[in-house]
Amino acid sequence: MTRLVTRREFLNLLGATGGTAAALKAGTALGLLPATRSAKALDLLALGSNNKKVAILGGGLSGLTVAHELGKRGYDCTVLEASHRCGGRIFTVRHGDLIDEIGNRQYCEFDDEPHMYFNAGAARIPTSHKQLLAYCKELEIELEVFVGENNNAYMQDDGSFDGKPVRANDYKTNIRGFLSEMLAKSMSAQQMDEPFTDEEAENLLGLIRSFGDLREGDLYQGSTRTGYASGGYLTHGVQKDMLAFRDLLAGPMARTAMTAYEGDYGPCLLQPKGGMDNIIAGFLRKVGEQVKYRAMVASIQVNNDGVNVAYDQDGERHQLEVDYCFNCIPTHLTVGLDHNFPGDYVKALKYVRRGEAYKAAFQAKERFWEKEDIYGGITRMNNRSSEIWYPPHGIHKEKGVVLGAYDFGGGMYHTMMSQEERIEAHLRDGEKVHPNYRNLVEKPVTIAWHRMNHMLGCAARWRRSFRTWTTEEEEMYHTLQAPVNGRHYVIGDQMSMHSAWMESAVLSAHWAMEDLDQRVRAELA
Repeated sequence: MTRLVTRREFLNLLGATGGTAAALKAGTALGLLPATRSAKALDLLALGSNNKKVAILGGGLSGLTVAHELGKRGYDCTVLEASHRCGGRIFTVRHGDLIDEIGNRQYCEFDDEPHMYFNAGAARIPTSHKQLLAYCKELEIELEVFVGENNNAYMQDDGSFDGKPVRANDYKTNIRGFLSEMLAKSMSAQQMDEPFTDEEAENLLGLIRSFGDLREGDLYQGSTRTGYASGGYLTHGVQKDMLAFRDLLAGPMARTAMTAYEGDYGPCLLQPKGGMDNIIAGFLRKVGEQVKYRAMVASIQVNNDGVNVAYDQDGERHQLEVDYCFNCIPTHLTVGLDHNFPGDYVKALKYVRRGEAYKAAFQAKERFWEKEDIYGGITRMNNRSSEIWYPPHGIHKEKGVVLGAYDFGGGMYHTMMSQEERIEAHLRDGEKVHPNYRNLVEKPVTIAWHRMNHMLGCAARWRRSFRTWTTEEEEMYHTLQAPVNGRHYVIGDQMSMHSAWMESAVLSAHWAMEDLDQRVRAELA
């Protein structure tokens, strides 16, 4: 007969593990993503003397992945990129770069130094993203550590501590102590001397539920924070089995697991040395000659034998007749083109919404954060600017570039402002953490993805509900994943159940190419 764990044993475990920091961290750390176990090499048929033409609409990561892989197998690939650059939302801003935001065009004025850059889109690579890391290795893209969690960074809230910033380590250590005390008292016969107000009780209950990833009825039934047993990208993730709680109590490993990333340690994230767009540069070293820039697609006509793509470049209309088409143009822009897609396909294209991401950055006149013992990491603020990122590269150089705002969920607040209003808002918010912030930073840039030309939005949003997909959403997703007439594929992180990540874009391209490969093998058999 299984013996239940007593409350006393639970409290002993809580004390032994040193509190709840790891669990609190699990709710926000971006490294906690469905992991592919290892990078998988594509087993695609080499065409030999057989000629197959492919149009790739958009020079984003997924499109360049297709051009690279199919090009190695003898496919004749043409990449049509509407912008002046490839990469899509992989966008590194340096001295002289154009920020092509509709109604707010900017040119970056950062000093022309290798370490003075800002990743305005994709900015970090979890080490679990094996396919992307495999390409970095293949393309000889040098990587370095990105510092996300740094206990010397700050947490700032106007409603706490009179608005004064508090070191993250102090904040987490004290909240661990509070929760431990609260749990201990709640399990004793005595009542707490001072009852909570209704608001305090609701906030505390929400914190506890988030801390433990509890389900309805306040039950713990396992968590996807540990990753998935399988799936998680192109299919729904299958949750790992729960570990027996008594097994966790059997030895000292729980203490190690819960405190391993405290203090001097932290979760490992990576970034390409010199900027995230070095990934794009690596692909372009292989397929750059296949890219046509400022080539804006006007029409996509799919037939039984191939695809006809019309595009405008340099004021002239061009036609491209191909056997297959891979399309990483955002779905909400694709639906506005001239096309002959079936009705259910168009419905799915229209359904996908786009995220409202917004970022801003400043050149710092001096590396003031290093004087406060901050070497990389993120300060979190309870205001609209939300975050300040300190660069982990260029340590001890004279200057650096700091991210001054990152609003991923409600970016339209800043998007609707003028450039001057945006900058003033970020200076005002930054001063709450660093009192002399206004005088320490200069040469701002802002990026509102909902107004960025050729993008008009950020990551795809399939679900209307935060927790689950509806049956109709499932059907539309698979409708759009399947190729029209076996000829036209939609790719990119938008064709993933885990959008916004570069790994998702790569995996969507792999899925489409493997599907194409089966069709080509059958045709040539």
